[in-house]
Amino acid sequence: MPTLADLVSLIHEWYPPATAEDWDAVGLVLGDPEQSVKKVMFAVDPTPEVAEEAADWKADLLVVHHPLFLKPVHGFAATTPKGRTLATLARAGCALLTAHTNADQAVDGVSEAMAVALGLTDLEPLVPAAGEPIDKLTVYVPSDAAAPVRAALAEAGAGEIGDYDFASFSSTGEGRFRPLAGASPMIGTVGEIETVAEVRIEVVLARHHRRSVVQAMLSAHPYEEPAYDVVELADPGIVPTGTGRVGSLPEATLAEFARSVAAALPATEHGVRVAGDPERPVRRVAVCGGAGDFLLDRVAGSGVDVYVTSDLRHHPAAEFVEKGGPALVDVAHWAAEWTWLPVVARRLGEALGNDVETRVSTLCTDPWTMRI
Repeated sequence: MPTLADLVSLIHEWYPPATAEDWDAVGLVLGDPEQSVKKVMFAVDPTPEVAEEAADWKADLLVVHHPLFLKPVHGFAATTPKGRTLATLARAGCALLTAHTNADQAVDGVSEAMAVALGLTDLEPLVPAAGEPIDKLTVYVPSDAAAPVRAALAEAGAGEIGDYDFASFSSTGEGRFRPLAGASPMIGTVGEIETVAEVRIEVVLARHHRRSVVQAMLSAHPYEEPAYDVVELADPGIVPTGTGRVGSLPEATLAEFARSVAAALPATEHGVRVAGDPERPVRRVAVCGGAGDFLLDRVAGSGVDVYVTSDLRHHPAAEFVEKGGPALVDVAHWAAEWTWLPVVARRLGEALGNDVETRVSTLCTDPWTMRI
């Protein structure tokens, strides 16, 4: 049976905490990393009612999207809703894990799950995330020393490209040098020009590996003074992660599309609000799970027909529509983000099989409970 540490590691692999916003609070909130986990429940909000549901189901882990404590606290007595949530989970032996903004941008994250739920295809980020800064190291090595130097580079983290490692390129040539007084050359004689058959080795590496890779190369290289260079590469901009998603669907009117959105998302009292001509053709759609009015300027120049998000405010929405930009579809914050829960539950089931049982809470925790 997997431990809590195993599940936290797996979920953090999919949704790395380092990608969360600086103000966010993500990761393990409650639980012993060594405890066994058999049952995992997923929910958007860590409310007292959700905690009761997890406890009644005898869940070992509750994974939520929204943090229980976003700001520092000095205590969490059960006299408060957040304290009751934590007390309920602690009594039941149920751990608590939060994946918030680290789950928003990721592949199979919140915005992508929402886009898929709405039937969008050919997805790409609305705002691509910055790629990992990449360097390229080139070093010249005597032919008989090329293999151990390549191995040292790879073991230090160079040559990792996507799902591959130990990647490198080699070409042969001649190296020339003259050892000067004070040198202790492995090859050649002081004062005489030497020509050596050498191999040019090129590898790419994540920039945070630069120091360790260079040190590994220098340690493995047989020369007293190796010839090498490190070049910082431009960001290729080809990353599947980022804020929001843009995708396509078969052409429909705005009214038809809005009805399909309502049918695809869990029902709430908020419902689906639309700003735009009901007969407007819709084919390209931008989405952002959660509050998305901070992206309105980006959406305006993206060439989409409609933008689907939550928590749109009166003045920004009115000004956006007045400028003749895409139509707007405003959905309940909870409903939009709920679409991620079945996705991460499925991923966990596929990764761990019968070792773990999963459950997606359908308890609506949207704060709007009545519409008159």
